[in-house]
Amino acid sequence: MKLKKAIYGKELILDLKDCNPEIIGSKEKILEYIDQLCKLIEMKPYGPPLIERFGFGKDFTAGYSVVQLIETSSITGHFSELWNTAYINIFSCKFFNAKKAREFSQNFFQAKTVENRVLIR
Repeated sequence: MKLKKAIYGKELILDLKDCNPEIIGSKEKILEYIDQLCKLIEMKPYGPPLIERFGFGKDFTAGYSVVQLIETSSITGHFSELWNTAYINIFSCKFFNAKKAREFSQNFFQAKTVENRVLIR
């Protein structure tokens, strides 16, 4: 018996550049972003997000990282304070509007440019 290949989920990969440094350097703002994003794309958080500021061994690694488990997978973000960039991954086996998530993320972090990729897994 041959199994049909099924789609497990979708992953949106965002590289946000020239972000507002006051936002990407703020624990409170990043937590606000996670909360609003979950509501916008209708994802149910599974527990509180894990957020830490670390990576001080090299200038470009210093900044916050956040992980929010959602009932259908996870949202992760990494923020470079040196380059004012944000790297965000949204992965879910539940459908979500990637365009809406991209536009919201770019507006929230006041990014001048954004590169995005969508993977079907």
